[in-house]
Amino acid sequence: MAKIAFIGLGVMGGPMAGHLAAAGHELSVFNRSMGKTHAWVERYGGEAAVSPAQAAQEADIVLSCVGNDADLEAITLGRDGAFRTMRAGSLFIDHTTVSARIARQLALEAESKGLHFVDAPVSGGQSGAEAGKLSIMCGGSEPAVEAARLVMQSYAARIVHCGEAGAGQTTKMVNQICIAGLLEGLSEGLRFAQTAGLDLDRVHEAVSGGAAQSWQMDNRWQSMAEDRFDFGFAIEWMRKDLGLALDEARAIGASLPVTALVDQFYAEVAAMGGARQDTSALVRRIRKP
Repeated sequence: MAKIAFIGLGVMGGPMAGHLAAAGHELSVFNRSMGKTHAWVERYGGEAAVSPAQAAQEADIVLSCVGNDADLEAITLGRDGAFRTMRAGSLFIDHTTVSARIARQLALEAESKGLHFVDAPVSGGQSGAEAGKLSIMCGGSEPAVEAARLVMQSYAARIVHCGEAGAGQTTKMVNQICIAGLLEGLSEGLRFAQTAGLDLDRVHEAVSGGAAQSWQMDNRWQSMAEDRFDFGFAIEWMRKDLGLALDEARAIGASLPVTALVDQFYAEVAAMGGARQDTSALVRRIRKP
């Protein structure tokens, strides 16, 4: 078993760290809100740290799941950042969805300090984190990813090494690009079926067994038809992710016209008060018959 530090105990990080504790690892945890830190320790055990640096100082492996580029930079390179106390040869695994730029930067910073770094964004949402069934996309060296795999398997159903530093993040961008386009098609299809006066249960039964089938259709068709959106992956989080993809596309010269359009559709739904609703709330912007 390893000595592990986990930084960021939100809706994703908290359950992931919990799976590591259940697997028998020795954990030191930190969250910006100390209330969450103490609540996690009360539930799972381990030690509460008052800073990322303190959490990391005795760890073999440090994991993070925070909010954005600025948060990640603060908990790694900041005055109380984990990179300041990590021992040479130790491993940092980041599960935050951030830019490929900062992933590559941190890989270089880690290398200069004798550390190993893996960018490892996840897909599967809160339910996947709680069930330990996340899909993880990894960027980094082969030895670093293989070492990371040994601990990540505690909360993953699929772990894929996608390439060098930053490749995990760019693969996550592909994931979000595909979801955005798919949900717009699903929204239009649902509204079309409603306008045509079709039985939505029978429509789902008919089309979900063929080429139109998707996770989103199987898990969101019913809730979209019932106008239920107060759960799942929030629109404001998706807009952050799509912004990262659009920025990277501009940097590498890729064209994402549909993604840019759907991002603006999400902005409309957010303006309607849906920023914290599930991404399937995209259907709200299409008039209901």
